[in-house]
Amino acid sequence: MSTDEDFLRRAIALSLENAKGSAGGPFGAVVVKDGRIVGEGANCVTTTNDPTAHAEVVAIREACRELGTHDLAGATIYTSCEPCPMCLTAILWARIGRMVYACDRDDAAAAGFDDSWFYEQVALPVHGRALPTTRMLVEHGNTAFKAWIENPKKVPY
Repeated sequence: MSTDEDFLRRAIALSLENAKGSAGGPFGAVVVKDGRIVGEGANCVTTTNDPTAHAEVVAIREACRELGTHDLAGATIYTSCEPCPMCLTAILWARIGRMVYACDRDDAAAAGFDDSWFYEQVALPVHGRALPTTRMLVEHGNTAFKAWIENPKKVPY
């Protein structure tokens, strides 16, 4: 494998394999760094009882373990479908430099995976969201940030 098409075909193969089985939803992803696959993932939300176990997150976790770093700068993620807001944020946090995908959010919605509500919720101000939210103990909570700022051993990310 060496081209975008090859790597994307691998992500799609993972999604198809998952769609035909009972391991999770029809989504697959691969992370490539320096021309080689360093992480693969397929959706395993239902088998792991982990709502964050989307294909992209699984692939990112594997790539980080394989490379021994939390920073995937210079990597490309290939995913069978446009990532949901959680996965897109994970991709951004991992500092992945590029993304290639096949299906989009409308294709996913047609198959029963409609993320539009999540996109809407993320765009709203905190108190406008469907999730009731209360902010409290700010001064107490800030003690961890102060400790972080003062910690000479911290690893910035």
